[in-house]
Amino acid sequence: MQIGEIAAATGISRDTLRFYEKRGLLTARRSGNGYRDYPPEAVDWLRYIRTAQQLGFTLKEIEADLPLLATPDTSAERLRAALQAKVEEIDRRMAGLAALRQGLLRRLSEDMADCPLRGEL
Repeated sequence: MQIGEIAAATGISRDTLRFYEKRGLLTARRSGNGYRDYPPEAVDWLRYIRTAQQLGFTLKEIEADLPLLATPDTSAERLRAALQAKVEEIDRRMAGLAALRQGLLRRLSEDMADCPLRGEL
């Protein structure tokens, strides 16, 4: 598949495809005229990347777990562990945001005659 075909099949821009290739997330052969030629399985891989990103995984995290799809017999357990770790990370971030929110609400309840940013957090 050429870059335009894979872009159309996945909804991913050509620039993003080139970026993924530069990072090593995607590989393409070069034809005689220098055009990129992607294997058909690249479409599934790109859908995996996009789904992982929608679930909050960074490209760095995706790169670290590239073997997940390469070994289907062991990937389910590893993927489940990665998803669980992401849930725990989100829970920690939510707790931090809740604490930040409480601090802001406390400041809002103070007398605004004095600067609400003075004092302890």
